[in-house]
Amino acid sequence: MATTDDQYRGTAEGLTEQRAYGWFPHPEVPEGFLGMIDELRVLQDRVTAAAPPADLVAEVTKAVADLSARLAEHAVDERRQITGHVPDAPGRGQTLTPLLVVDDHDDQRATGRVTFGRYYLGGNGAVHGGAIPLLFDDLMGRLANTGDRRPSRTAFLHVDYRSITPIEEELRVTAWFESEQGRKRLLHGTLHHGDRLCAEAQSLFVELLPGQP
Repeated sequence: MATTDDQYRGTAEGLTEQRAYGWFPHPEVPEGFLGMIDELRVLQDRVTAAAPPADLVAEVTKAVADLSARLAEHAVDERRQITGHVPDAPGRGQTLTPLLVVDDHDDQRATGRVTFGRYYLGGNGAVHGGAIPLLFDDLMGRLANTGDRRPSRTAFLHVDYRSITPIEEELRVTAWFESEQGRKRLLHGTLHHGDRLCAEAQSLFVELLPGQP
């Protein structure tokens, strides 16, 4: 189901400070842009799940190529792009990471809900193992940079896979600070399906020095 721009606004307000995403100002988001991103997510799932006939493949290929050409006319540099720079939208307005909705947060802990669509299928109904670190890095990175903290980058991310993570099921993901000393920020995270632990992660984020990209 498509998510409207109004439904996106106001989500995870405590994780929306500009510094939480580091380097770029909050962009002006055109009406309908977040809905377009949502439809791209749906398209990824549909393409993944489909075994279409040749005529439909040709039709979809042409339609996507035409849209790509039109969007290319409006390309901007990284500082001005919208995708990935909308902190108050689940997924920050991009389709790389699974759609994460943060429900509860402060500057030490964050909890949210996520559903991995068919696009993230690894096999036999399980999420691809490489997508799970992506989820943890997204949430833990947001948390690591909240409050009055300066921007940081991931130094390491270690994931332990405890059980199968299912696609198309609502999961609960939590991240919290274990310690913070100087420039080093050590965080832990868990991913649950109901009461079952699917994966847990430990990460180290290091605060950037002035002038570091």
